[in-house]
Amino acid sequence: MEILSERISRMSESATIKMAQLGRELKAKGKDIINLSLGEPDFDTPEHIKQAGIKAINEGYTHYSPVPGYPELRKAICDKLKRDNNLSYSPEQIVVSTGAKQSLINVVLSIVNPGDEVIVPSPYWVSYAAMVQLAEATMVNIPTSVETDFKFTASQLEKAITPKTRMIIYSSPCNPTGTVFSKADLESYAMVLAKYPHVYIMSDEIYEYINYAGRHESIAQFDEVKERVIVVNGFSKGFAMTGWRLGYIAAPLWIAKACDKMQGQFTSGTCSIAQKAAEAAVTSDLAPTFKMRDAFRKRRDLILSLLKNVPGFRVNNPQGAFYVFPDVSAYFGKTYDGDLIKDSDDFAMFLLKAANVSTVGGKSFGDDNCIRLSYACSEDNIRKAVERIKNAVALLN
Repeated sequence: MEILSERISRMSESATIKMAQLGRELKAKGKDIINLSLGEPDFDTPEHIKQAGIKAINEGYTHYSPVPGYPELRKAICDKLKRDNNLSYSPEQIVVSTGAKQSLINVVLSIVNPGDEVIVPSPYWVSYAAMVQLAEATMVNIPTSVETDFKFTASQLEKAITPKTRMIIYSSPCNPTGTVFSKADLESYAMVLAKYPHVYIMSDEIYEYINYAGRHESIAQFDEVKERVIVVNGFSKGFAMTGWRLGYIAAPLWIAKACDKMQGQFTSGTCSIAQKAAEAAVTSDLAPTFKMRDAFRKRRDLILSLLKNVPGFRVNNPQGAFYVFPDVSAYFGKTYDGDLIKDSDDFAMFLLKAANVSTVGGKSFGDDNCIRLSYACSEDNIRKAVERIKNAVALLN
């Protein structure tokens, strides 16, 4: 008899992974699918980082590493946080994990209790909801829209806080919207949160280097809340190291120790070779990273200019990451080949069938009016994809 736990039965499959898989299956059947669904840089890992990994193998870094990461890498991360963000941490406050996703769940399971409330402004990255659910807590959304650049206000934040609130989780630059919170935005949130010492702040900064707005800002810069802030970052986006699986937190010491303990029972230390490559990444010249950022900015400008010609798409001007999150609700209620488009998931499936373009419906991101398009692909594919989308929506009745 096949009886799964209630925990796994309640959990939804990752929508981004699901749509990417559907696209791959259709491609394997001979369909010319353009994939705009996965959030992965299409660049190769910079050569000096790869060479550092090879050097680590040759030097014998092939054994278990300390659970929270090699001391040299943790020190390098502290130096990076001081250099790039003017934030002071000790190596003991850094925990390196198998991707930022593990960093996030380590923190959630270390701090959040069943019955707690976790504030998650929407739209949000799909896995935040699953993580809150795993902790048996209640997710409290703060809704935003394309008209507000997907930003929430300090007033909205304060209204969402209750005695049961344990944490707020957000990302900047944001997945899926590309929204970047300014220093003024973050200061307004910090001033509210300073009044509620029972609320912890998890700031997901994985897209830090893919920022077109200027200097990256972290809420950890504000002394009023720093002792309750957990900064989450990693190497996958800014260094094109998705397959190396490396993330980290910078946190108050007691939280770092808790995550060390949690990780010790799940995975122990992450890949030794990847850690030595990461050390090279964070201590070397960032020119390759900024070259990728500039390419993404060019693609952002291209896709925005093209989407202006698609009727019914309402788009903001994202200042970071590599996504656009257009409102497509104008097409709800229309039909294609006898099928009614009721929501964003239906619209994403319509684009996969009618345009051979893989996107992700916004429902799993907390905004059912939108779809997510990733422009982490070639300019040629961006042009072809938007042209296909434009032709496909013209078929709707």
